[in-house]
Amino acid sequence: MNIVDRPEVLVVGFAVRTANADESDPARARLPVLWARAGAPGAFAHVPGKVDESLYAVLTDYESDHHGAYTQVVGVAVRAVAALPEGMVAVRVPGVPAMRLEARGPMPDALVECWQQVWKHTESGGAPPRAFTTDLEIHHRGGADIYVAVLPPR
Repeated sequence: MNIVDRPEVLVVGFAVRTANADESDPARARLPVLWARAGAPGAFAHVPGKVDESLYAVLTDYESDHHGAYTQVVGVAVRAVAALPEGMVAVRVPGVPAMRLEARGPMPDALVECWQQVWKHTESGGAPPRAFTTDLEIHHRGGADIYVAVLPPR
């Protein structure tokens, strides 16, 4: 895991509130439905000012740590927000220091493996510590790049 300065990005997409414990139970999992909606053909065709063709997943509004609830927004990066399409939200992801991980290989397994590394880092008290502010996944043809916000050095 290397530390980079993640640039600010503005994302427009669909949102759900969930927790990792819920996601481990197929009866309570909300993320598969969110991703199916975001991955549907043309889901973001009517969003103006898209930056690229990648899907962006924003994890934000953490209740506490990786055991608490959080909000995930799956959408597209945009240059500016005009009128929001119905059912969508906009979230500004601030530029911060972040651990960068690369998920490569069959999805979602490669993505889950990366998050397990992050959780292990967190639970072991690894440095730098997670900020639990806003994390970002950028999904592209080659896989996904994960940016986990960390506390800046003192």
